[in-house]
Amino acid sequence: MNASHFPNLFSPLQLGDLTVKNRIVSTGHETHLNERGQIGEAMIAYHEARAKGGAGLIVIEVALAHASGVFVAHPIRIDSDDCIPGYRNLAQALHKYDCGVVAQLFHPGREILASEDGTAPVSYSASATPNERFHVMPRSMPIEMVEEVIAAFGDAAVRMQKAGLDGVEIVASHGYLPAQFLNAQVNMRDDDYGGTLENRTRFIRAIAADIRKKTSPGFVIGLRLSGDERSHEGMEAPEMQAACERIARDGDLTYLSVVAGSSATLAGSVHIAAPMYENIGYTAPLADGIRARTGLPTIVTGRINQPQDAERILASGQADMCGMTRAMICDPEIGNKARDGRVDDIRACIACNQACIGHFHAGYPISCIQNPVSGRELAYGTVMPATQKRRIMVIGGGPGGMKAAATAAERGHDVTLFERDAQLGGQARLAQLLPHRAEFGGIITNLAREMELAGVKVRKQVLVDKAVITEFAPDVVIVASGATPRWPAFEGRDSAHVVDAWQVLRGEVKVGPSAVVADWRADWIGIGVAEMLAQQGCSVTLAVNGYMPGQTIQMYVRDASIARLHKLGVTMVPYVRLFGADEDTVYLQHLMSGEPVICEGVDTLVLAQGHTPDTSVETMLRALGLPHHLIGDCIAPRTAEEAVLEGLRIGRAL
Repeated sequence: MNASHFPNLFSPLQLGDLTVKNRIVSTGHETHLNERGQIGEAMIAYHEARAKGGAGLIVIEVALAHASGVFVAHPIRIDSDDCIPGYRNLAQALHKYDCGVVAQLFHPGREILASEDGTAPVSYSASATPNERFHVMPRSMPIEMVEEVIAAFGDAAVRMQKAGLDGVEIVASHGYLPAQFLNAQVNMRDDDYGGTLENRTRFIRAIAADIRKKTSPGFVIGLRLSGDERSHEGMEAPEMQAACERIARDGDLTYLSVVAGSSATLAGSVHIAAPMYENIGYTAPLADGIRARTGLPTIVTGRINQPQDAERILASGQADMCGMTRAMICDPEIGNKARDGRVDDIRACIACNQACIGHFHAGYPISCIQNPVSGRELAYGTVMPATQKRRIMVIGGGPGGMKAAATAAERGHDVTLFERDAQLGGQARLAQLLPHRAEFGGIITNLAREMELAGVKVRKQVLVDKAVITEFAPDVVIVASGATPRWPAFEGRDSAHVVDAWQVLRGEVKVGPSAVVADWRADWIGIGVAEMLAQQGCSVTLAVNGYMPGQTIQMYVRDASIARLHKLGVTMVPYVRLFGADEDTVYLQHLMSGEPVICEGVDTLVLAQGHTPDTSVETMLRALGLPHHLIGDCIAPRTAEEAVLEGLRIGRAL
């Protein structure tokens, strides 16, 4: 399967003066790679990897066009000429690969999630209508400020053209300021910018007109918007289509970029980076409806992970381009691989959200649990051949061991991986068994393919002991032996019906009609097992040692999971620790008050109490005096992200 199998995906498209070589788009997304508000080497290297990898168009993340829009510490600002050199360097780097470059112009309005100094700024919106998610009460924007912001967008576009970019994109998606003017439930104004649809579209139309007036006729002007905000106070598809039709009529826009959701509500925010619960390409019908009403070239974004999916959407006429952003975070080379017929070599995104948007929400640079080079291109972007070929033994076929083996072999080492089970994957094999987590198994497929391409030899169903090690005679050993479920000491552990999450997932135990899931880690395991048991008809209480279920996982994944648990009738009890159990009762203790919390009529206690490192291989190697390196859970139980990153690092270091 090569480019000829993707005739729509690899056809050019004219956008103003820009000829886009293919329909693959890296849409605007926060990278946290700017250098105190300026574009530097790290961000350029990140986007350059995607341009080199075959993207047709790259949209650079949100940048503030007006000083009143500061929403995080050290945002990218384009409200002065100071921004031009950084954007010029970025554009030059991407243009080398015949890749179009567009910058997002942004004002969050009431969607303020942080500040520059820790104090809450004054936020401005169309009206003094508060949002639900961030609990911000904005100030209604005075008319003179409205006009000032409109002009600021136009001035910012001029700077982008001076920097050599092909265009700009007005961010009116996800309930941000332009969308706040558009939404009749948020915009309560009684002047020329409120009331009728004509008036509510005026803010966006004025911005587009000001940009068009100040830039050249062929300069690209895009508009990003949510085809449906998926919120109780959000705009729905029919009214958004009507608004787009009116906006497009002025003739100032070059393209539309359609997504779903809203930052203003928890339910709507899930769609900003939809987890694997949502279907592949689920937003395509939204783009189709808008495209039909406007006739403008349309980008659609939302769970488009593979070239086959993009080709299907394009062939159906639902959109003209496909945003494949997380797909390119996971594999920057997806464009080149699809073009060259190397579809099986594509490292497919599994929509876990852990290291991409999860890193942004935690305040760290973007990355990917499968591809730790993402966001670290300056450190790991170049693979250096090994100076001396070594015989390397990798013990453990989970994600960390697989990544270490593939990386070391890619550099020229002779690598053999030993796995005691019949299948590779480690805990990822269990993760994929949870409800709506089947795609997580893709990490196994992808890493197995990386090992195959690198020439790693794999020996399965081998329990490594001293004899195996002695016979193999490695120069160095990489230990990725993982961990086992933790069974803490508590009263009644040996007499009550107690099982662990691994046993449940493997089908090794029977869970009674009523169960308590004791969740110490507050991650995907407890929340997933609770959902699985509830789907099977079990009456479930999820007892969480934390503020909420899923506290330690990315918020969109957590919030979508909590919604499903609520619909299934799962009782969720936060702030509790496991204390004890007997034949029909589980005893919990409130973390703060110390008071007992008693669950009666319980048939089974399910432990999701974290893991204990498997140090048996390490102990054996120490006794043999062999040089070895530990990675992943056998050092300290964490997640696949840390295991894969440590596998990459040791594979590069040897």
